[in-house]
Amino acid sequence: MSEMNLIDIRRHLHQIPELALHENQTHDYLLHIIGSFKQKYLTLGSIESLPTAILVRIKGSNPNRTIGYRTDIDALPIEEKTNLPFSSIHPGVMHACGHDVHMTVALGILHYFTEHQPKDNLVFFFQPAEESESGGRLAYEANAFSDQFRINEFYGLHDNPSLPAGSIGCRMGTLFAGTTEINIDLTGKGGHAAYPQNANDMVVAAAQLISQIQTIISRSIDPIQSGVITLGKIEAGTIRNVIAGHARIEGTIRGLTQSMIELIDQRLKDICHGIELSYNCKIDLELNQGGYYPVENNSALTKGFIHFMKNNSDVDFIETKPAMTGEDFGYLLSKIPGTMFWLGVGDDSSLHTATLTPDESSIGKGVNAITSFLENRMKE
Repeated sequence: MSEMNLIDIRRHLHQIPELALHENQTHDYLLHIIGSFKQKYLTLGSIESLPTAILVRIKGSNPNRTIGYRTDIDALPIEEKTNLPFSSIHPGVMHACGHDVHMTVALGILHYFTEHQPKDNLVFFFQPAEESESGGRLAYEANAFSDQFRINEFYGLHDNPSLPAGSIGCRMGTLFAGTTEINIDLTGKGGHAAYPQNANDMVVAAAQLISQIQTIISRSIDPIQSGVITLGKIEAGTIRNVIAGHARIEGTIRGLTQSMIELIDQRLKDICHGIELSYNCKIDLELNQGGYYPVENNSALTKGFIHFMKNNSDVDFIETKPAMTGEDFGYLLSKIPGTMFWLGVGDDSSLHTATLTPDESSIGKGVNAITSFLENRMKE
């Protein structure tokens, strides 16, 4: 498939972004493109509980293993402001995380191996609902990777606008942090501002809770390790002269290992319990991690991946630092060994912004680097 064809595909996908679990038009277009490839070695699969997901298996000529490759297909609720001639035609929805690039690279790799039968079996997973709803976890729990789609090792990429277009970035250990959503409801007793003795002020309780939560990272976490707690939203009260009987705090936890996240979770539970006792109130704490586990790269597979990319003269390889952004491929890597890596797309705008404009030259370079790696992997 020529680079021009890949760019045309990416631009079409960019125009039809869809939110998690509603990627119907995207699903149909992907099937249309896949249907235009040679079908000799292909088997298509679906997931009943995830109707927009697509599984594609390529039969190997002399398989020792089945290698999986995953791409995400959903978009974000962002109004596009790129002014591109192929901007989103769906108001308020945009491929602001570059999943249109992800899909196009996957299609390019898939097309190559339909023309050049691989030695090992390959399974391509076009995954819905990465941005929300934990599509990777939903697929795994639906037994998607069983029987002929059982995968021995898994690979996937994420585009990175801060890296040069076409470069490959990776690291041993954790690439992306795991994330947990925090929702805290504090319930006391409202009352008149002039009679605080007759009320139980949840603004004061929430303020103390927020202050104590700030000590988790600074005093409960090894300084050499990394964790983040951000409380981004608080709601309480209706007017200045009424004591609030309820407050709600919303935030997020980020950690580079699952054990780190679990430690932060437990300290948060402990502190909430202490505030309950101290302020004679009721606290409901909801921690929702879903499938957003840390993306912890398998040591042996990642060592081989990095060695190949470093020694490939056609690849600009960059060893990267861990990122505190989340990715539900981490859930799949907690079940199936594998590696996630970056594809540089060279842009001044960041991910999840309305002006993200990836450099399209990264697509062909990404396809070439990954197909070369997979072919080399099959020789081992």
